[in-house]
Amino acid sequence: MEKQTKTAIILGSTGLTGGILLQLLLEDDRYGKIKLFSRSSVGVSHAKIEEYLGDLMQLEKFETNFTGDEVFCCIGTTKSKTPNKKVYKDIDYGIPVTAAKLCHTNGIPTFLVVSAMGANAKSSVFYNRVKGEMEGAVLNEKIKNTHIFRPSLIGGKREEKRIGELLFKQLMKVVNLVLAGPLEKYRSIKPETIAKAMVIVANSGYETNRIESDKIKKIATESD
Repeated sequence: MEKQTKTAIILGSTGLTGGILLQLLLEDDRYGKIKLFSRSSVGVSHAKIEEYLGDLMQLEKFETNFTGDEVFCCIGTTKSKTPNKKVYKDIDYGIPVTAAKLCHTNGIPTFLVVSAMGANAKSSVFYNRVKGEMEGAVLNEKIKNTHIFRPSLIGGKREEKRIGELLFKQLMKVVNLVLAGPLEKYRSIKPETIAKAMVIVANSGYETNRIESDKIKKIATESD
């Protein structure tokens, strides 16, 4: 009897965490097809990959092709990269929420999304508030398996240089040494850790909706 494999959808495969996630799924025999929805090609040729290129601000236009078993949403921008607040919200709120709606419409049972530590729909900080509102809207779609990952500052090398962020990351390497116990969740986290935890959660029947940064690390390291 032929082994049944799953179809995964990735949003944000050209980004840091999404790119690592793509490699993990390509190497994972549980996945037979990986659909990538993005503005530009990842430049990877593989039999598992199906690419759908276009404006993710209009993700609903992909409804017919937006089918599978799991959706991994790694979409996200920054204040420095996207200073316009409306555009920022269109990306960090609009794309994940539209993806969740498509999951609901097309009966996709599992939705995993990267949010951020400090996400709070009632926050006075715009960026935290947007993430919190996104989480609430995603949960309102009542997808059977919804998992929200709340990492702290994500480490790793990006193609574009963000001087302020690079300096802060260097500082965090020192600060991480003293963040222990209840403060451990504030330590910076590697994109590899987030991607690995997402794959584990997608395949483990994990029940928690919101997964904080320290728990993300624990999930990833416990499987080693």
